Amino acid sequence: GIGGTSFTPIVNYPEVAILGMTRSQKQLQLVDGEVTERLMLPLSLSYDHRVINGADAARFTVKLANMLSDAFRLLIEC
Repeated sequence: GIGGTSFTPIVNYPEVAILGMTRSQKQLQLVDGEVTERLMLPLSLSYDHRVINGADAARFTVKLANMLSDAFRLLIEC
């Protein structure tokens, strides 16, 4: 890659939302008081507020992040 870590996807008609993902990277995270290395995948959701409620978009993003963080659960729920 060229070093980019984020971007803003553009919603084009007739789309109402678009999800962007950049390259995953290992980062140190504090989990339950302990430093641990985790694989992080930056997500960026763009959407048309005339069609999609911002709270619904936020809930979708949280649900997606939770599912991606547990690959086993992702396989079971899909």
